Amino acid sequence: MASLAEKGLEFLRRLDEYAGVKRKWLVRVMEETSPDYGTPPWERPIEQHIRMGVIPVDKPPGPTSHEVVAWIKRMLGLSKAGHGGTLDPKVTGMLPVALEEATKIIGLVVHTGKAYVCVMQLHSPVPEEELRRVVSMFVGRIYQRPPLRSSVKRSLRVKTIHRIDLLEYTGKYALMIVECEAGTYMRKLCHDIGLILGVGAHMRELRRIRSGPFSEDKGIVRLQELSEALYRWKTEGKDDLLRKYILPMEYAVSHLPKIVIRDTAVDAIAHGAHLAVPGIAALHEGIRKGDMVAVFTLKGELVAIGKAEMSSEEIMKARKGIAVRMRRVIMKPGVYPKYWRSKKQESKA
Repeated sequence: MASLAEKGLEFLRRLDEYAGVKRKWLVRVMEETSPDYGTPPWERPIEQHIRMGVIPVDKPPGPTSHEVVAWIKRMLGLSKAGHGGTLDPKVTGMLPVALEEATKIIGLVVHTGKAYVCVMQLHSPVPEEELRRVVSMFVGRIYQRPPLRSSVKRSLRVKTIHRIDLLEYTGKYALMIVECEAGTYMRKLCHDIGLILGVGAHMRELRRIRSGPFSEDKGIVRLQELSEALYRWKTEGKDDLLRKYILPMEYAVSHLPKIVIRDTAVDAIAHGAHLAVPGIAALHEGIRKGDMVAVFTLKGELVAIGKAEMSSEEIMKARKGIAVRMRRVIMKPGVYPKYWRSKKQESKA
């Protein structure tokens, strides 16, 4: 039978797979974790699972992103919820919604890469070869000024488009998949393509199929499915569907490099301390100084988000020193025992 720490590492490997991360794990200290404190993400009581969850919602056309979040808050009886990147009312697709405690990390999803399926309507037909040539010009770094109807300052921005695949073209409509940096405006992209072609174009339909680690092909939840799962739990006491639709908040940081810490270091980090090398049990290979990293317990619980002060190689060789400076602490103090002593306590000893 696998130990609790082995199950925790396997959970983190599943997070890697979910986000498409291919990194080798390095082990500094082979250590077990106590079942007396903390709770593995897959064993959280359903009420706690909801409060520490994130839902990959399939936003319908019509409501704003904020309205969808408000509906989910009322549906689940929560005081806080937030989304991972605004979609216009008519736009559909992936809208990650963080619940209660998970709202602390949803900002990390807002600034991750996106992917869209877009229907662009040309105002006059052009040869397909010409369309493909012009579309390819927009792959890479481009300049964009947000459209008039946007809610942000209309200053010139530089954005990166990683890929544009032209799937179908009828002479009037072009169906494309676009992978791009967060904050890229698809409406403006279609308009600019039309300008270069000399015939004009506009965005006819848009659906987001990926937002950071969350993608449509890995599962997306319609509001009616969430409502049915909630009804099943309240009337029949069965939480299987809720657990299927609401993911542990750890999935929201599954795309980040990961560091696993020993039980003895957890409460100090929860109190705001920076992570020193002796507190690290395992980590991803390929971490570079300056990278944003996610810090986990041996059970797979998210503890904090921080900035690496050492590379993976330096951490494996070092015996002391600060490896990660914390930027956002997620776990509340007191979940794990207090193994550390403050300077005031040390002076009294």
